[in-house]
Amino acid sequence: MLPKEIDIREYNYALPEDRIALFPVEPRDASKLLKYEQGSVSHHVFRDIADLLPPKSLLIFNQTRVIQARLFLKKETGASIELLLLEPIEPSREVMFTMGAQNTVVWHCMVGNKKRWKEDEKIVNGGIEFSWCNREDNHVRFSWKDGRVFAQILSELGSMPIPPYIKRASVEKDKEVYQTVYAQNDGSVAAPTAGLHFTEEVLLKLGQAGIQKDFITWQVGAGTFKPVSAENALEHEMHAEKMFFTKQNVLNLKNHDGPIIPVGTTSMRSLESLYWFGAGLISKKLSEFRIPQYFPYENNCHISLIEALEAVIQYLEENKLGELQGVTSIYIVPGYKFRVCRGIITNFHQPSSTLLLLISALIGEDWKTIYQEALDRDYRFLSFGDSSILLPK
Repeated sequence: MLPKEIDIREYNYALPEDRIALFPVEPRDASKLLKYEQGSVSHHVFRDIADLLPPKSLLIFNQTRVIQARLFLKKETGASIELLLLEPIEPSREVMFTMGAQNTVVWHCMVGNKKRWKEDEKIVNGGIEFSWCNREDNHVRFSWKDGRVFAQILSELGSMPIPPYIKRASVEKDKEVYQTVYAQNDGSVAAPTAGLHFTEEVLLKLGQAGIQKDFITWQVGAGTFKPVSAENALEHEMHAEKMFFTKQNVLNLKNHDGPIIPVGTTSMRSLESLYWFGAGLISKKLSEFRIPQYFPYENNCHISLIEALEAVIQYLEENKLGELQGVTSIYIVPGYKFRVCRGIITNFHQPSSTLLLLISALIGEDWKTIYQEALDRDYRFLSFGDSSILLPK
């Protein structure tokens, strides 16, 4: 049930600047790991996670790959223009297709120092001509004639879009450390950071411990860093992001007998969105996989997870689809009833953020105890910080 108001000030905490990790630990799996289970807290090292998960768990990973989406352009006058690529417009709105494009692409961008870039002005850097396609909407055209595909251009000119709260310049090492070891599908401008701790050795140990794994794709957008500016958090507008499930993903979820635990908030929001798509199909309130931010709270249904997943499978079969593509703005806040997830593996999040609201929805007011415990024990916070397993009461 959605409350009438959520005071975002209740989800604030003091995060000292020096507790924000600027770089990850090496090796990745040497990070600290806090385990919360039914009210109790214990402390571990991430490489031991296979021994700390509930038996017969199914972990759901987001296998998106971060693109080198930040570009720094120099005008002939010496002025600097910064671009952060947000979403492709032409030749396709699908990142995976746009990365193979030649000659020209158009992207919706976040533009730094925009006032120094006039409407009819062209900027040439690295053999690429940059021009406005639509200045009002921040649509930028890239043009080139040397046969390169767009993926090569980003590899040569772009840098990793590390989060704005990490107060340092991007470095070459970020191309490796700001990417999960299982990343496959280009499309994100931010990493699914809960997965950064996993190594090939840890993934192998999961299998040996009987923990199952499956991989979906959620394209993480820059909106993930959008702060909650409204005093009443329910007035916050959630950004829409794309997600992809194969038919086999849905079958694996339906056939699993055990707890389903997402690796990160993107995986959690994907799984819960998938349930609501199935429920919406059954109730005939949805005909396409597009979940508005408050849809779960406006539809207090009693449809089981199995029923919802069976409806999704039927939808795929009727439409002769092997993959399901969706868009969601789902907003998980205190009062939300989880339909799929029985816990989460996640990092420690920013104060007064939508991600902290999600954590509170899962474990209630105990988030305050957990975060204070992490601060007292010198845990590192945010994207390159330490990890936690949260298993609610």
